[in-house]
Amino acid sequence: MKCQKRTKAATMHITELLEEEQFEELHLCEDCAQKYLYEPVGVKKNGVKAGQGGEEGDEFSPTKNECSVCGIKFVEFRNSGRLGCPHDYGEFRDELLPLLENIHGETRHVGKTPRRLPQMRKTQGELIQLRKQLQSAVTREAYEEAARIRDRIRQLENG
Repeated sequence: MKCQKRTKAATMHITELLEEEQFEELHLCEDCAQKYLYEPVGVKKNGVKAGQGGEEGDEFSPTKNECSVCGIKFVEFRNSGRLGCPHDYGEFRDELLPLLENIHGETRHVGKTPRRLPQMRKTQGELIQLRKQLQSAVTREAYEEAARIRDRIRQLENG
């Protein structure tokens, strides 16, 4: 396949999502792809190229959007796939949310829980109750009862 702007072979294939059901496919050579990705003229918002209409300041330009802490630009993140610091999630929130939604289907992490989790929660709850009972038994000077509770705590903690 050939580049849409030159006669060179297209090595980059970019799909721009314009709206909900509309998209545009670009087939570009390495040079044209670099220009498209790095120059603000190639940046789109709502299907309008920057500088092609729309209101002044309406278009989004990732070259201007940069982290105030580490200085990474959104374009650099798009190219490397790595953020510079934890503050970037807040700085690039508006750009990252649609990206994360597209990749993962959600913007919140909902991972698996370990199989032993319900058992561990039950054990943790029992340990908390036993420690309270142990403290109460020691306060009342019921040492035999405290010894039994202490042994049960050790049994639960060791497995």
